[in-house]
Amino acid sequence: MSVPPTPPQRLPTDWKSDAMRKRIAGRYAAERRFKYAGLFAVLLSASFLAFLLVTMMGNGLRGFTRTEIALKIDFPASPLLLDPAAITDESLNQANLPMVTDTVAKKLLGADADTLLSPTAWISIRDAIKADPKILSRTETISVPASTGLDLAAKGQGSPEMEAAVARLKQQDVLSTGFNTSFLTASDGTDPTQVGIWGAFKGSLLTMIVTLVLSFPIGVATALYLEEYARKSWWTDIIEVSINNLAAVPSIIFGLLGLSIFLNLAHLPRSAALVGGMTLALLTMPVIVIAGRNAIKSVPPSIRDAALGIGASPVQVVFQHVLPLALPGILTGTIIGMARALGETAPLLMIGMRAFIATPPGGITDPATVLPVQIFLWSDEVSKGFVEKTSAAIIVLLAFLLAMNGLAIYLRNKFETRW
Repeated sequence: MSVPPTPPQRLPTDWKSDAMRKRIAGRYAAERRFKYAGLFAVLLSASFLAFLLVTMMGNGLRGFTRTEIALKIDFPASPLLLDPAAITDESLNQANLPMVTDTVAKKLLGADADTLLSPTAWISIRDAIKADPKILSRTETISVPASTGLDLAAKGQGSPEMEAAVARLKQQDVLSTGFNTSFLTASDGTDPTQVGIWGAFKGSLLTMIVTLVLSFPIGVATALYLEEYARKSWWTDIIEVSINNLAAVPSIIFGLLGLSIFLNLAHLPRSAALVGGMTLALLTMPVIVIAGRNAIKSVPPSIRDAALGIGASPVQVVFQHVLPLALPGILTGTIIGMARALGETAPLLMIGMRAFIATPPGGITDPATVLPVQIFLWSDEVSKGFVEKTSAAIIVLLAFLLAMNGLAIYLRNKFETRW
C-alpha cells in the first residue's frame, strides 16, 4: 500500500519571499486604485451637481428680482376722477387706470413709454390707491414694473436699444432693480413681470396633504398586515409581487388610471388638488408599503417574544412595541415617497392639472396647479421673461425637495434604534 506524498509545509518565513512581497504589493496597489476610482466617481458626481446648481442659481436668482420705474403722478390734475372717501374695489376696477398710467408715462418717459412699461403697470397704481385712498388728493411717486425687454436689459441681457433706455432712466434716477416680493405672493399670468408661484405652491401643498392622508394610513396598515398577520400562501405571494411591480410602474400609467377612474367614472372635479392627491397616492402607496415592511422586519423578534411573555396581546405587541420602533423607518420612506410625488408631472398632466390658474385655490376641490406643472407651462412660453421665472421656480422646487429629504434624514438619525 503506497503512502500519499506529504504536501510541502509552509515555513513561517514564507511571507518574506519575493513572490509573497509582490503579491502583497499588488494587493495594496489594487486597493489604492479602487480607492482613487471611488474618489473620482464622487468628485465627478459632485461636479455634475455643482454645475446643475450653479446653472440654476445663475439663471434663477434673476427671477427673484424685478426692475421698476418710479412714476410721479399728480392725481388731482390727472383724468382719474374718484372720491377718496368712496373708494371701492368695483370703482377701481372700472376706472381708467391704464389710461392714466400711459398718460403719465409718456409725459415723464417720452414717446417710447409703451415699450418701457409693463402692460400691467396700472395694477401697481390700483394697489397703491387701495392701500391709501388719500393719495388721490396729492402728488405721489409710485414704482411700477418695467417691461420685459427693459427688465432684461437692466440685468444685462437686453437689446442695445433697451440698454440705452436703461442708461437714460438711470441718469434720471427713476429706475431701480430689487427683490420681487410678488413672485412669492402672486399666481400665474400672461405678463412675466407680474407672475408668481404662490398659486402653484399652495396647489402643491394641498395635493401633498391629500396624498399623505390617503397613502400613509393605508400603506402602513398594509405593511403591518403582510408582516404581522398574513399567513404565507399563494395569495400573499401575489400581493407582494404586485406591490413590488407597482413601485416600478411608470408614473404616467397612474395618470391614465386617475383619468379613467376619478374623472371619467367618478366625475370628480378636473384639475383639482383632490384628484391630483388621489392619483399621487396610488403612486406613493407601494413605496410606503415596501419601506414599512422593511422597517417592521428590522424590529428584533426578541421584542415581540418579551412583550408576549409579560402578557401583552398580539394587538398590543404590534401597536405598542413593534410599530413605535419601526415608525422612524416608516416615516423616512414616507417622506422620500412624498418627495418623489412632489416632483411628478406626467400623471398630473393626464388629469388636467395644466390649466391657467390666476388665483390660488381655496380648497382641495378648486382648480389648481402644482410647481412641476407650473415650471412646465412657463418653459413653453414664448416671452424671454419666463426663462428666468422658470429657473426661479425650479430653485423653489429644489428647496422644497431638499427640505423634505433633510427632514427624512433628521427623523432617521433622531429616532433610529441600533440593535
